[in-house]
Amino acid sequence: MVNKALLIGRLGADPEVRYTPDGTMVVNFRMATDLQWKDKNGEKIQRTEWHRIVTYGKLAEICSNYLAKGKLIFIEGRIQTRSWEDKDGVKRSTTEIVASNMQMLDSKGQMRSQEAAVDDQTLASAGSESAPPDDVPF
Repeated sequence: MVNKALLIGRLGADPEVRYTPDGTMVVNFRMATDLQWKDKNGEKIQRTEWHRIVTYGKLAEICSNYLAKGKLIFIEGRIQTRSWEDKDGVKRSTTEIVASNMQMLDSKGQMRSQEAAVDDQTLASAGSESAPPDDVPF
């Protein structure tokens, strides 16, 4: 079975940082993707879909340091639905993308000066922490 999501879109707000009880960094943000088409009259119609993204560990650190509202990014991850009861006893649920990889897609000219200091090696390591080392013997 496969559970994979691939998205390209823009952040709707700055990332929010929090920590799990064991100290693992968790970063959440919303991202918008657009679908465009023409109706039967030839008029352009656009629909925006909003996605909740969650990142953990090293990828969360990178997202918190370099992402901001409006940034164009690529996200790869899995779809997850969670349910809980709020403080009033109302059952709530949400569907989110648990990211395993992120790439910034804005051109270097649109980056803030601190982001320009990030090298390709740092971005390449933004994937899942469980990725195998480069010295795999095959």
